[in-house]
Amino acid sequence: MVEFALVVLITLTLVFLIIQSALPLYAYSFVSYGARSGARYAMVHGSSSSSPATSASVQSYVQGLSYPLDTGSLTVTTTWNPNKSPGSTVTVVVSYVFRPLGPFLGSSNITMSSTAQALISN
Repeated sequence: MVEFALVVLITLTLVFLIIQSALPLYAYSFVSYGARSGARYAMVHGSSSSSPATSASVQSYVQGLSYPLDTGSLTVTTTWNPNKSPGSTVTVVVSYVFRPLGPFLGSSNITMSSTAQALISN
């Protein structure tokens, strides 16, 4: 019984640490995916589109994709250079502040950021 308790304690601790270390990897994966998807969304919703993209619509689109993440910690910034017409570029920057679940991996927050740029086609 004592051996079983020791093995279960060590096993559950390892499982929790694996899950805790996988969460930041998932969050960073989504941050890069969100930036690419936001740039793609803004790329096909240029000024000649029936529904042109705005900073608010790109932010809403990216936040809609971020189901398991805290949208209050997610920031989406969209810039067009020089404008929203075809041939211009759109840059989407997505940043997220990750807060660890437990004190085992430290209590400091991790800021993740990713940038994607695309040529407006429509």
